[in-house]
Amino acid sequence: MNDHHVTGLATAIVFATGAFWGFYWLAVRALSEMGLGGAWGTVAVTGSAVLLLLPSALRRWRAIRHAGGVALVSIAIGGAAFALYSVAFVYGRVAIVILLYFLTPVWSTLIGRYVMGWHTPPMRLLAIGVGLAGLAMMLSADGMVPVPRSIGEWMALLAGLLWSVGTTGIRSKSVLGPVEAAFVFALGGMVASCLLAPLLAPLPNGDSLGDGWKLLALAFGAGGLWWVLSIGGLMWATVRLEPARVGILLMTEVLVGALSAALLADEHLRGMELVGGALVLLAGVLEVWPVRRRRAVRER
Repeated sequence: MNDHHVTGLATAIVFATGAFWGFYWLAVRALSEMGLGGAWGTVAVTGSAVLLLLPSALRRWRAIRHAGGVALVSIAIGGAAFALYSVAFVYGRVAIVILLYFLTPVWSTLIGRYVMGWHTPPMRLLAIGVGLAGLAMMLSADGMVPVPRSIGEWMALLAGLLWSVGTTGIRSKSVLGPVEAAFVFALGGMVASCLLAPLLAPLPNGDSLGDGWKLLALAFGAGGLWWVLSIGGLMWATVRLEPARVGILLMTEVLVGALSAALLADEHLRGMELVGGALVLLAGVLEVWPVRRRRAVRER
């Protein structure tokens, strides 16, 4: 498979992953309703993913051990970012959580420019301004100071920043295969959610939990589908694409998540929030545009 086909396949995988994660909030909230409130639902999902991946990870332990500290930490940070994002759905509105998380192109550009020393085209500088303007509009929709006002919003914002840090390290340092990377990713998510869970809600007991078998089935189903299969594909694709491109392609999650929340949870964005959200999406388009343009010039 040549480089062009590899890039095309990686692009399709990231695009589909974003759309699939647009429904993830349903699993998280279902676990919360079954008694796993706060971050405990995310503990169950990430723990299930770790258990599912453990046999394969043990067979590939040598590759994991020799992957390098920066690569392993970067992947684990990505998992921690997704864990924060997962917990945010319990405390915030779906569309707002997703939009705050998807300021990742802004953070990725800043990290690439000032930490990695990568060239920053003027269009990406414009993207930063547009993205931050969108953030301010979303958070000031009630006429208040434009800062996150709930723990869910803060978690989503921090998750996007951590994901940008993680993908930058993954892109530049990781040589792990998708299975090994997914294991480290899920492990990072499990550790982060385990540290966070006691701070947000007491440990669930038998009286507060619903049907145990249904809870286990949902936890392992969500862990297997979202944290094993989709993350395995995402880890394979992330090392083959620029972090900014990963961020923009994952924005399919914004549309799917907002629509599914409106239809299934009756969560609708207000006018100012819609405008701010549109600016966040526009920032992603502006951020990736120079990459596409340079490639088009090379192919002429």
